[in-house]
Amino acid sequence: MLKRLCKTLVCLLAASALGTAMAAEPIVIKFSHVVGEQTPKGLGASMFKKRVEERLAGKVRVEVYPNSTLFGDDKEMEALLLGDVQIIARSLAKFEQYTRKVQLFDLPFLFDDIAAVDRFQQSSEGQTLLKSMEGKNVTGLAYWHNGMKQLSANKPLRKPEDARNLAFRIQTSAVLQEQFQAVGAKAQPMVFSVAYQALRTGLVNGTENTYSNFHDQKLNEVQKYVTETNHGVLDYMLITTSDFWNNLPPDIRTELDKIVVEVTAYVNQEADRLNQQDKQYVLDAKTTEIITLTPEERNAWRDRMKPVWAKFEKEIGADLIKAAQASNVAP
Repeated sequence: MLKRLCKTLVCLLAASALGTAMAAEPIVIKFSHVVGEQTPKGLGASMFKKRVEERLAGKVRVEVYPNSTLFGDDKEMEALLLGDVQIIARSLAKFEQYTRKVQLFDLPFLFDDIAAVDRFQQSSEGQTLLKSMEGKNVTGLAYWHNGMKQLSANKPLRKPEDARNLAFRIQTSAVLQEQFQAVGAKAQPMVFSVAYQALRTGLVNGTENTYSNFHDQKLNEVQKYVTETNHGVLDYMLITTSDFWNNLPPDIRTELDKIVVEVTAYVNQEADRLNQQDKQYVLDAKTTEIITLTPEERNAWRDRMKPVWAKFEKEIGADLIKAAQASNVAP
């Protein structure tokens, strides 16, 4: 009888210890992304991991998977919604399926510069967009800058007519399809990881991208010219699922919210620095000529592409487009 009681006591103590150990297991946040670790997004993911593990040590563990090592462009959203990852920083061009309003950021020549983009994203309209997909289990946490987009090709692009009949790699986006059709070009959606090979083999002739992505993926090796158009913005929305975020312990979620704000400021500052730095790298490599447009030349591109706005005004909302335009005027 005594042996049986002792055995029972041991089992109870073991179960209790196991339960305590299980309760002490940290929350794991898998952060998957598709670009290099030295890009704005890559640096942001690393900084998020660092700060979380400094301030929530033992409570939260962050695992970062860069360069499509866990999921590629075409799978990361599905992985998020299935719970296979907990955070991704998805390009703003890739939310058509969840809300048409975010297509706003793809409209060509809507924002004059990255400062205007920042003003809009911090406005009430921009912050409302972050929460616009919660009904579909997607919670926006922040906007992360990558930067303004430039055009590249293996021929000089000074006038809109120069792009006629060329094929440009794009992210999957109806707005970007229309943007290139407006100048007589073709648009070929494809994941970013295959862009270099597609350009090298001639499957596509050009791209639109930021200097940091252009340099990180060595696209200067397969593109002879970059035209500095600053025609659009390539930014990300840092997202999680509403189910995951809302079910976190309140104290942990509050601290994570603070960290997201801090890391966002860091990412957006780094994005500007990296784009300037990587533009210089492209110049120093002497493989690619950077073409600077005159104001008149840039206006010609803008005039040809601006009719795209009207095609998407109903889906995006005229008031939202107007608010974005207003951000071009500094207070």
